[in-house]
Order: sequence, then C-alpha cells, then structure tokens
Amino acid sequence: MSAQPLGVYVHWPFCKSKCPYCDFNSHVREGVEQGRWRAALLKELEYAAREAPGRHVETIFFGGGTPSLMDPGTVAAVIARIRTLWDSAPDMEITLEANPTSVEAGRFAALAQAGVNRVSLGVQALDEASLRFLGREHSTDEALAALETARRHFARYSFDLIYARPGQTLAAWADELDRALALTGEHLSLYQLTIERGTRFFTDHARGAFVLPDEDTAATMFELTQTRLAAAGLPAYEISNHARPGAACRHNLIYWRYQDYVGIGPGAHGRFAEATAQGPGKRATRRASGPEAWLDAVERAGHGTAESSVVAGQDLVEEALMMGLRLADGIDRATFASVTGADPVAALGEARLAPLVAAGFLEVGPDRLGATPAGRQRLNALLERLIA
Repeated sequence: MSAQPLGVYVHWPFCKSKCPYCDFNSHVREGVEQGRWRAALLKELEYAAREAPGRHVETIFFGGGTPSLMDPGTVAAVIARIRTLWDSAPDMEITLEANPTSVEAGRFAALAQAGVNRVSLGVQALDEASLRFLGREHSTDEALAALETARRHFARYSFDLIYARPGQTLAAWADELDRALALTGEHLSLYQLTIERGTRFFTDHARGAFVLPDEDTAATMFELTQTRLAAAGLPAYEISNHARPGAACRHNLIYWRYQDYVGIGPGAHGRFAEATAQGPGKRATRRASGPEAWLDAVERAGHGTAESSVVAGQDLVEEALMMGLRLADGIDRATFASVTGADPVAALGEARLAPLVAAGFLEVGPDRLGATPAGRQRLNALLERLIA
C-alpha cells in the first residue's frame, strides 16, 4: 500500500445561528435528521476512498458550520469508517471545531470518547460587547468554562480570536492578547476582521453601521500580535496561526504544503495527486454546497460531487505558491518540484523575484522560497505581483 499521506475533511453545514461576519457554507435548520446525515457521510466516504485509494490517512478535520452539534455517534462512525477504508497513522490527528456554549461543551466527553483528540474553539472575543457585536451565542464566562472543559478532555486544544474590531484600540488588543495567552495551551488562531461579500456585515458596513480600524492601526495590531506571541513561545507558523514548536495543526499544514486531501459533506473541497499528460497534477473536487441538494445527490448517486477537474501546468504551480507562501517556513523547493514538476524560483523568474527580494518581501535560498514577515502581512498584494 502507498504511504502517500492524506488528510480527510468532513463538513457539517449546520449552525444554531448565522454569525454576521461568516461567509462559510453554514446554514440554520429547525431540525436535522442525524441518522440520515450519518448514512450519507459514510456513503460519500466510500466514494472518496475510490477517488483516492491506497493512501495513508494522517489527519481528519471536522469543520463547519458547527460540527460540535453532530451526534457523537456520527463522529465515531465517520472515524471508524475512515480507518477501515484507508491505512491510517496510529497517532492520527483528529480535530473538531466547536463553539463554547455550555450545551456544546457538555458534549466534549462524548466527542473525546468518539475519537476526537484535538478541539478548536470559536471563542472570537473575550468581552461581552464584542461577543454581541460578532453575533456569538456564548458569554465570556461560558468561553472560559469551555476552555477548562477542553483541557480536561482533549490532549490538544486551540481557540480563535478576531481582532481589528470596530472601536478596538491597540491597547485593548494588547490586553486581550495577554488574557488569551493566560488561557492558551499549545495553539492559538488570531484573525483580522474582514468584511466578506454575502454576509450581514457586508451590508451593515456598506451603509455605515460601523467603522473598522484604519489600515495603519490594523497593521500595527498584526505586528503586535506577531511580536507578543513569539515572545510567549507561540511564534506564527502561518499568517494567522501560532503554535509552540511541534504543535502546529497537522491537517492545515497539509493544505498549506499542498499535500493531498479529500473532502466530504456539503461544499467540501478536495485536492489529490493525479498524473496528467502535462506531468504532475491534482484532481480538484467540490461537493454540492446546499445541504439538501448534497444529501439528495448522495442518496441518489453515492456522492454529492458538483465539480471535478484536473489542475496541472501553470495553474498547479500558482495554487501551490498561493498556499506555501502563507507559511513562515515558506516553500521547500525540492518538495514543490516533486508536486508540481517545476522549481518555484525558476517558474517565477528573476525579473519578478528580484524587486520583491530587494524590497524585503521575499527570501530566496538554495532550498527554500519564502515570504518575509513583511511579505506575509501583505500577501495578497505580493501574490498579485508574483502571479500575473
């Protein structure tokens, strides 16, 4: 059996309410037929195993939506089926995203029993006014209690915060970071609030309902975050993710290193190696986004695939660049070449690279291509210069 590593992403699309900043594939429903959804997820897993056979599963990630609303029996069944369909690592990382309401935190023991060994909590803020603004259903006290419960039940845990919120000052964010560091274990995710099209915040912001901190303030908050967490022993390993040495989320590293993963559930994406006439390639898949459409398709055809295509040539190079430059470690040139068939430095060319290196945004070495801290802070603009 091939030892080629694989990650498995499982999407649970349901939430108790829709957060106003969220543009993820999440939906509110009065009720969910848990048994029907369990059967469908297991059926699509069977299909995914035929798409990417003979692999070695190293990580599973339950995302959403709010997967802590899944029946723990469904979580256990999915994990068990993955282990029967593929070879799997004995130390497989199994992450589940959760909200820190008291109801969901009460399920942590059952989720740990089901096989989850890492939980990621959507705390988002540590004060009541900000939690209300962000549409969160939990209080600060519930968040603190959920973190304590996570510590008891899971070997590894992480939580998210959102910064650059309306009215937030640099001093207030520094204070919140200090509070977060007193609560954190080995991993912390810190995201700048962005206004995404299709969200309630997009409409509210457009009509002037609130104002975000200006670009200079947000940039200073980002820099403070990098410095403060590095000093606390949790340096950034990716633009928004910080961890103690060896504690990075292995599943997310699969994405950023452009390794292989399959996705099941509504809207889930997959990328896994597939040879083409042009050389190396990746099969790119996307399942149907709508929960009901996906469920009907799986029950009818055994899978909910809405799109399936092959990424090769220059498109493959560009996708791998977009992911790899997010990492503090950057891109290993030999690994990149084995995945894409091209050396990243040669593919980009001296004319594009030299001015960005001179400006302090990129670093080029014999084994590595990476964005500097200044480059990662401006990654979108950097990528526009690199990918014409």
